[in-house]
Amino acid sequence: MTPNFTIEQITPELTWDIRQKELYPGSPISDIKLKEDYYGLHFGVFTDNKLVAILSVFDKGSSVQFRKFATLKEYQGKGFGKALMNFTIDLAKSQGKTLIWCNARLSAISFYKQFGFTETEEAFTRKGIDYIIMEKRLS
Repeated sequence: MTPNFTIEQITPELTWDIRQKELYPGSPISDIKLKEDYYGLHFGVFTDNKLVAILSVFDKGSSVQFRKFATLKEYQGKGFGKALMNFTIDLAKSQGKTLIWCNARLSAISFYKQFGFTETEEAFTRKGIDYIIMEKRLS
């Protein structure tokens, strides 16, 4: 059972600590900031007034890309990431988008598949991490 939580829009700066801690441990904050951060929407899951999960969304015309999706390790497996993913899919649908996609770490493929995302043929490696583009049609 998922504890009480809220999903709120947050500033890009509030995403940076969790990005660093969970996605790029040991990297300086300057390496996890995106040039596009101030053009996107950022959402966070709060429980007991603590930010525990984050995700950034970027408009790509008829599609939306989400990036830097992370949940603090001690809060993983409690449903916060699933709630944030469902929120993001619903947001994209409400904006009339036809596709939602991400650069998925290979270790996260099974997580995204449970939401109906499929793997594309586009794979790459960045900073020693293997990714594949995954997408979900919305219409």
